[in-house]
Amino acid sequence: MSDAQHTYDYIIIGAGSAGCVLANRLSANPAASVLLIEAGGRDWYPWIHIPVGYFKTLHNPRYDWCYKTEPDPGLNGRSIDWPRGKVLGGSSAINGLLYVRGQPQDYDHWRQLGNAGWTWDEVLPYFMRAEDQERGADAYHGVGGPLSVSNMRVRREVCDAFIEAAAECGIPARDDFNRDDHEGVGYFQLTARKGFRCSTAVGYLKPVRRRSNLSVVTKAHVERIRFDSRRATSAVYRRSGTRIEARARREIILSAGAIGSPQILQISGVGPGELLQRLDIPVVHALPGVGANLQDHLQIRSVYKCRRPTLNDEVNNPLRKMLIGLEYILLRTGPMSMGASQVAAFAKTDPMLETPDIQFHFQPLSADKPGAGLHRFSAFTSSVCQLRPESRGYIEIRSPDAGAAPAIHPNYLSSLTDQNVTVAGMKLSRRICASRAMAPFVSEEVLPGSDVQSDEALLECARNIGQTIYHPVGTCKMGSDERAVVDERLRVHGVEGLRVVDASIMPTITSGNTNAPTIMIAEKAADMILDDTGGVSA
Repeated sequence: MSDAQHTYDYIIIGAGSAGCVLANRLSANPAASVLLIEAGGRDWYPWIHIPVGYFKTLHNPRYDWCYKTEPDPGLNGRSIDWPRGKVLGGSSAINGLLYVRGQPQDYDHWRQLGNAGWTWDEVLPYFMRAEDQERGADAYHGVGGPLSVSNMRVRREVCDAFIEAAAECGIPARDDFNRDDHEGVGYFQLTARKGFRCSTAVGYLKPVRRRSNLSVVTKAHVERIRFDSRRATSAVYRRSGTRIEARARREIILSAGAIGSPQILQISGVGPGELLQRLDIPVVHALPGVGANLQDHLQIRSVYKCRRPTLNDEVNNPLRKMLIGLEYILLRTGPMSMGASQVAAFAKTDPMLETPDIQFHFQPLSADKPGAGLHRFSAFTSSVCQLRPESRGYIEIRSPDAGAAPAIHPNYLSSLTDQNVTVAGMKLSRRICASRAMAPFVSEEVLPGSDVQSDEALLECARNIGQTIYHPVGTCKMGSDERAVVDERLRVHGVEGLRVVDASIMPTITSGNTNAPTIMIAEKAADMILDDTGGVSA
């Protein structure tokens, strides 16, 4: 292949939640050539497209990077799984499908930190442009966009009871969490279309794969970005044992996620100078914030045995399990059309707070941990997480080898505020499940257990059972301070021709599930890239 065939206007590294959006929008200009590089394979596995299929893809090394954290002091030295998608669509192909934008105040806060253009009013049009809302268009929702957003296609008696119980505890019923206020309880909406998952590979990439100016390479592991002085000029990747160098005329866009993007930057010589020197990596630009500012939502999963049958009973019964499959095949409804959780509740642990600071994920099932087999007894799960943790972790490479997973240090519960909010959330979960509406269902508290009563005991339980809820962000944060990695237009500080566009640019984590905000970031970034490089906005 000639050098000309290896040269593109834009090179996008990572075909995940953000990368597929960028590939669609940047290639809409037929005069611009676009290369999309993905380390994983094609999304041909049928379970990817069935909503409940995340049970088959999580912890599966064909579709999941299968990261593990370092032993974390805040979790009593435990190392926990951190799944991340390794397939076209990235984590949007293996996540729980839950569509939550976050609070308007999240984005107004980004602007208050100095990032012009990122207020709620300025990002809302990009949420709407992305969306094909099943309920129709209004002042907050759009139709006709690539990302299908639909109502839950299954309801459960115990889910309805949880909604009623939360209302008893002062959390108002709400049918839309994606407007100007999301305090309340109700059913999630899903990134799904007619009972099938709508990943960004399905919504954004599949419709444009035949564009002659768009090249997509899979099973291609990026080894580094090369620079000419301080300008990013090419991406080096390995595919089928062959090393290939692709050159960029305009820009290289890093969309490898909150773990992959800082890893690739560090390997390429952009990152903490002391770390790079220790690993004998030539320093292109010493940028101490690369890999820092790591944030995640830690979920504490309370499990209650139930007097009435739950999904545990159906899945563990061969005949009823077969009927579940038949319902999905014939109607695209039932348990196989479910997202990772059915009911959300956004609540305040202190009535003086302006906005909710905790989120519940309610499931009519239970397991020892996400992705594990369901318990053999009837039960449900009430999971709670702190929305705006103060704790900050970091990611750093272990070696110059791109194939070696980086060290992940979440530093969960290292802040006293995080500890107090987590305990308060566990107490509210217990109050809801002890309410009148839940009385016909609850027979026994399995976790934390009725013997766990004091704040100290609840915190100790949180350290022992807490798990990620799959929302790592912030490791290439947007800003202008000394720890910022990208500016408000997502250009990497100190170098040229390089941007980061994914969840890693969030200066602070959004108050809810992070997939919808990541897609919004990519929609907005596409316009900025086209504006800055002389392209034409889609």
